[in-house]
Amino acid sequence: MAGTASASASCIFCQIASKSTTTTLLHSDEKVLAFQDISPAAVRHYLVIPVEHIPSVKNLQRRTEDYSLVSHMLEVGKTLLSQDAPQSTQYRFGFHQPPLNSVNHLHLHCLALPYTPRWKSIKFLSLGSLGFLEAEKLLEKLRPLPPVISKV
Repeated sequence: MAGTASASASCIFCQIASKSTTTTLLHSDEKVLAFQDISPAAVRHYLVIPVEHIPSVKNLQRRTEDYSLVSHMLEVGKTLLSQDAPQSTQYRFGFHQPPLNSVNHLHLHCLALPYTPRWKSIKFLSLGSLGFLEAEKLLEKLRPLPPVISKV
């Protein structure tokens, strides 16, 4: 993995991952957990985080491990929103990039639109290398390259 092996005592998401808070978990497995955003920007707004402390998308690399982790995070987020907000016709899944991320622990925003209130949509604009990075775009960047087969 791309992160540090030990949880940071000052990282609120590490505290949630170690279950030392009263946060209600919507999903939990050996790799990720999910919970409601404390400041929701949409009808449903969940966060999916890795159990392991990974500071941000900048710490991920084009390799199978990181690609699998982000794929799993996205799968969990899509499953939760399809169960909890089936009436929604629009969903957004993505990551804030430094310096615009609020917590230095990788977290996937999973939003069932519309935004509430509407002005919060500004926080989720894709602005190149500084804005909101769509999960699918991150997966494209992380997708491992196929092995090069040399002809002998």
